[in-house]
Amino acid sequence: MYERFKEKLRFELSKQLPGEIAHRMMMPTVRNDHQKIPSRDIPPVKSAVLVLLYPGERQHIKFPLIQRPAYNGAHSAQVSFPGGKAEIGDRDLTFTALREAHEEIGIVKNNVEVIGELTELFIWVSNFIVTPVVAFTDSTPVFIKDDEEVEAIIEADLFDIINPDKRKTGTIIVREKYKIQTPYFDIDQRIVWGATAMMLSELSMIIDRARIL
Repeated sequence: MYERFKEKLRFELSKQLPGEIAHRMMMPTVRNDHQKIPSRDIPPVKSAVLVLLYPGERQHIKFPLIQRPAYNGAHSAQVSFPGGKAEIGDRDLTFTALREAHEEIGIVKNNVEVIGELTELFIWVSNFIVTPVVAFTDSTPVFIKDDEEVEAIIEADLFDIINPDKRKTGTIIVREKYKIQTPYFDIDQRIVWGATAMMLSELSMIIDRARIL
């Protein structure tokens, strides 16, 4: 089942992606049209995240998310994919995603097979333009957490993103002062919202479209 899923997903990622249609389904209400397009005056920072799929129990498929530590910044305490900005010396954004995943949660790139990418997404609050790199590994990774960058590692279940009961809407408080009404995924009793939820929405739509779970 796992190999079949991998090959079907690889094929789907090579086709036209749902992109903005899927993103809008989980987009916070504060995000408007001008926040979807990078400014011409300040070029966005290229970055990448790793969507790493691996086999779980009872034919489930898992993927790691991380909870960021609380800090005085735009993404304080948020749940996200491992990843970060491209650095000088990175060959491409796939290299960036793998490097960041190694630094943050100990992923060994030699054990990872990259099969494609989701639609890039502009994050206006930090001026990052993010490429989600989709990859597989054949066994549960040995996670090694970077305590400075990662508060917790969450082993999420892929079935949760296609379960409509896991999609909810509510009010969250950002940086302890801003209230935002937003859709979110309820994963492992954590609120997964914003850019990460929008990426998961696209992955969910691709899986549903192909009927591969």
